[in-house]
Amino acid sequence: MQRHDFSGPADLRAMQDLCSRTWSPTSRFHPGQLAWSRYYRPVDPEALDDGEAVAVWTRDGAVTGFGWAEAPDWLELQVDSACPEVAALVVEWFEEWSDAEEQSVMVVEGDAAVERALAAAGFEPEPGAPFFTHHVLRLDAISPVPHVPGYAFRPVQAGEAAARAGVHARAWSDVAPSRVDAAAYRQLMRAWPYRLDLDWVAVDEQGEMVASALAWLDPATGVGLVEPVGCVPGHRGRGLAGAVTLAALHALREAGGRIAQVTPRGDDDYPGPRRLYRGLGFGPTARVLTWTRSAL
Repeated sequence: MQRHDFSGPADLRAMQDLCSRTWSPTSRFHPGQLAWSRYYRPVDPEALDDGEAVAVWTRDGAVTGFGWAEAPDWLELQVDSACPEVAALVVEWFEEWSDAEEQSVMVVEGDAAVERALAAAGFEPEPGAPFFTHHVLRLDAISPVPHVPGYAFRPVQAGEAAARAGVHARAWSDVAPSRVDAAAYRQLMRAWPYRLDLDWVAVDEQGEMVASALAWLDPATGVGLVEPVGCVPGHRGRGLAGAVTLAALHALREAGGRIAQVTPRGDDDYPGPRRLYRGLGFGPTARVLTWTRSAL
């Protein structure tokens, strides 16, 4: 087993290969999630942000696990279930790298190797913390895209990075300031497995983008992740978020996808996305919980 620090796009691609090779409805990550997490804000493709670290473990050239410290107090990780011993190595690496007084990790409930490693290091599930729930939907069971008067649905075109970034930023402006800008979206468009034909928007009668849904297809598994979805505040309440998601799902099926996945919040403090996706036919599979510890 060997470990090395993140060195650029080739490492991200290898991490995505792990996610693809081991995907199941209860896996922590889909390859598309890693692309979004890396490129949703402007970055140097070859380097990480200050206060961020990624370590990758390999055996015989294949990635067996990775740890992604998005900040000194926050770790994301995935480990190949065939190499459960890597979980403890990832947690140990994070402990050595982080100087935060409190550290948190997101874990799929029932991931025994990761849960054992965290418990041994003093982490515990955080009661009452927000959590997420994986949902999946077979694409042979999707509903038609509804007609929404005054709006049309279409895929994003090359050269529309600024407008596409803008609709995302406006849709999420009431949650938190968005770091998605034109430069970030151009990077995202170049990242595997982004496809223009799977990036859908709703436009109003003036042609302005007012809602969006991005699907990421992993051709190896036929699984498409929908992430993110949003609607501009002034256009909500018309069914646009659901309709543009269905448009993206139909495009995903036409591109060869067989299953779609989403991971909305599962707790009752932010129920809207969960209601939206379940209304489209998505069913829950596994919860993603926060484990926390005070540094020793």
